[in-house]
Amino acid sequence: MTDTPRPAGVTPPVAVVFATVSFLALAIGGLGVASLLFDADVIPVRGLGPLPGVAGMLLALAGFAGVLLWGLRAVPPGFLTAVPCAIAAYVGEVLGIALGAAVTGGDVARGLAAAGTVALGWPGAVIALAGLLAGVFGVLLVRSRGEGPRWRWERDEEDR
Repeated sequence: MTDTPRPAGVTPPVAVVFATVSFLALAIGGLGVASLLFDADVIPVRGLGPLPGVAGMLLALAGFAGVLLWGLRAVPPGFLTAVPCAIAAYVGEVLGIALGAAVTGGDVARGLAAAGTVALGWPGAVIALAGLLAGVFGVLLVRSRGEGPRWRWERDEEDR
């Protein structure tokens, strides 16, 4: 063990990983709960299969993570970074559903209808809110000044 101090906060790549996992959990959980509350399907268009939804979530994840990593370059990063994260997740979800429907060989009109339904309905709002909350979480991780947990033998003599 060395006596060099640990850096305060979390590094941006680690914060992006934690925030992206949080986004995925919030998005899936939020879509599930909202689907139960509204008694409606997330993608109400029949005949598309599960792949457009998966493609939408993957593109939303990629967009969210990319924008958050870009936004965390500032020192210190601002909390407004969460707004482009939410927009990127929303746009990624909508485009992913449309592209996923086109790639699977389904009807293009059904794919566009599904993307439009998600964009204008409650699923788009749930995705955007999950992106906003997870983006704020990622910024908070980087801006935090706390130290990570340390074992007793790692502490200085005056800390004991």
